[in-house]
Amino acid sequence: MECIRTFLARKNIVFSARRYGIDALGYMAHGLFCSLLIGTILKTLGQQMGWQFLEEVGQYAFEMAGPAMAVAIGYALKADPLVLYSLAAVGWAANKEGGAGGPLAVLFIAIIAAEFGKAVSKETKVDILVTPAVTVFIGVSLAKLIAPAIGAAAMAVGSFIMWATDLQPFLMGVLVSVTMGIALTLPISSAAICASFGLVGLAGGAAVAGCCAQMVGFAVMSFRENGWGGLVAQGLGTSMLQMPNIVRNPRIWIAPTAASAITGPLATCLFKLQMNGPPVASGMGTCGLVGQIGLYTGWVSPSEAAVNAGASATAIGTAEWLGLILICFVLPAILTPAINTLCRSAGWVKDGDLKLA
Repeated sequence: MECIRTFLARKNIVFSARRYGIDALGYMAHGLFCSLLIGTILKTLGQQMGWQFLEEVGQYAFEMAGPAMAVAIGYALKADPLVLYSLAAVGWAANKEGGAGGPLAVLFIAIIAAEFGKAVSKETKVDILVTPAVTVFIGVSLAKLIAPAIGAAAMAVGSFIMWATDLQPFLMGVLVSVTMGIALTLPISSAAICASFGLVGLAGGAAVAGCCAQMVGFAVMSFRENGWGGLVAQGLGTSMLQMPNIVRNPRIWIAPTAASAITGPLATCLFKLQMNGPPVASGMGTCGLVGQIGLYTGWVSPSEAAVNAGASATAIGTAEWLGLILICFVLPAILTPAINTLCRSAGWVKDGDLKLA
């Protein structure tokens, strides 16, 4: 056993929830953003502007989602260069074989292929042949064997969540909004979770509401401590910056979480806010305004996942814009500080508790 532990340490192979559930998942979301999401945005802009070249640029980026995710995962696992490059083929195969649930298949298969590739890397004199061969063979073989099942399971979960949200928009609006909002602030990736389950429609709208409540909520209620820099960093960056403060005083999380429990059902029941853009945008909140761009692209050109769920292009009117602005920006900015004032009155939150390092 000691020999195995020494070998794994030498190869930087670490079996841990943090490496696979936080690092790999988080970087996978980066890969999705740099391919599928940015491709969708560029393609939609090209369609709206009548610029065919921009549409083609977006389509190329869109089609590279699998390789981009796998390479990003390999980077998170600190894979050697030959392993990293080989993961492009693995990602392509896993995403294609996984179908609509491809992102989850890529996550599992790229992790396994990367770790096997790392294990054999630089162990032979013909490393340039052995390492890519092992990485690609194991990854593509797993893609053929298990990716369809993983993809089907992911889509079944996503379909159930979307079905339940359509059936019980109030209760599921609360549940999805709160859960995704918490996931966004935790050091895991809400975007990757939404992408893995193909979360669109009303459930996607609830996810957007929860993520925005956390980001805008933390940004506004901590303004007195962090000023404009903190407002931008949290409101357009990530509320994850507050995690060290949450660990020190978990009660600072009450206000944005309560706000998400309010805005979620408002999104599903009152405004009927549907995220029909790429599922990854459902978990992005106001980060770079990706969630809002995703809502818009879903209105004018629904994603494949949304079309499969029965969505179609929507005529954009006052109600759509009002819902987007209120749910994503105005209500979180009002509700969160108001609720936090009550927490301050109760002595649960004090000056300095929200100060970013």
